[in-house]
Amino acid sequence: MAASTSLVLVINCGSSSLKFALVEAESGTIVRHGLAERLNAAGSHLTIDAKESDLPGGASHAVALDRILAELGPQELTAVGHRVVHGGEAFTESAILDDDAVRAIRECAELAPLHNPANLVGIDVARQRFPHVAQVAVFDTAFHQTLPPRAYLYAIPYELYQRDKIRRYGFHGTSHRYVAGEAARRLGKPIEQLELITAHLGNGCSASAVRRGQSADTTMGLTPLEGLVMGTRSGDVDPNLHQFLVEKTGHSLAQVTDMFNRQSGLLGISGKSNDMRTLLEAAGQGDPRAKLAVDVFCYRLAKGILGLCAALDHVDALIFTGGIGEHAAPVRAGTLAALRILRPEIDPELNQTHGAAAGGRITKTTSPLLALVIRTNEELVIAREAARLASK
Repeated sequence: MAASTSLVLVINCGSSSLKFALVEAESGTIVRHGLAERLNAAGSHLTIDAKESDLPGGASHAVALDRILAELGPQELTAVGHRVVHGGEAFTESAILDDDAVRAIRECAELAPLHNPANLVGIDVARQRFPHVAQVAVFDTAFHQTLPPRAYLYAIPYELYQRDKIRRYGFHGTSHRYVAGEAARRLGKPIEQLELITAHLGNGCSASAVRRGQSADTTMGLTPLEGLVMGTRSGDVDPNLHQFLVEKTGHSLAQVTDMFNRQSGLLGISGKSNDMRTLLEAAGQGDPRAKLAVDVFCYRLAKGILGLCAALDHVDALIFTGGIGEHAAPVRAGTLAALRILRPEIDPELNQTHGAAAGGRITKTTSPLLALVIRTNEELVIAREAARLASK
């Protein structure tokens, strides 16, 4: 395949996984895709185009990527695009990955200790395997670098921001950026004329106020723990709760923080699962804690959305995206019910079918609040950013 097709290998490297897609940047066609899971542990396996195969036990990211490349065969790549979670203030946009950029990403690792080190593993391996192909980092945080100081500063001693860059950064930027642009396309208006709220709801969740194409506020903060209730993350809690639990339980600060990240959220409330599909099924069968988890999730999401309205003059559309946002009709219904002050008029039939027959619209044409379901496409954003920078 000729390089003129801008074929980009997109890599999203997690601590124990490696997700990839081979994308034709111009058309958006995904040529191949797959996921390596349980890396560096027993039971490592690889799925490419729905075909599963085992990896050697405890396979590393390098081993997984080598197997993926062997399966893909020779490819004339325009670029390799990497999802990087945290770019701090060093990166306000996507960047070519030279030694200086890699060093700067490494310096941001303390701000995202669960994410950046894993992202760097994928970068290091890909740079070794493709030494003559442009490598590009696309940052979750970059889209939110347009937040004004009143939105990103914490009310703590100012020197902590000056010296240590402690502030709110926000995440899921590629997703918020994509669905905001897609909403503008569907509405037939320039994004510079729109004021939107985007809700990315998956195992990790965040919402953003997008004002005239730029992020004006968002729910996540210094780390991805702040904000909405998520699959296993608590979202906002009393800042003193950490110390209280250390003294009350005898756990270390690290153990309490791990609890807020891995044992809380939907899992913590329900005691059953972090998967919204499981909880909706259990709630429908009368499980009270599953129902409570869903109710808390919807209420806190609505509360977050209303808070983001402070950054806007009006709301042209509310957009649901991510695995939960795109597929969980009861969550959308519960959230819109809690947003009654904005007077949404949900169309139950359209909501049940995820707006498929109405360009994603799940509210009535008479509704004062327009709500849309838009499938996110972070891989396409990364591929196009990588192709754009590689062309330079």
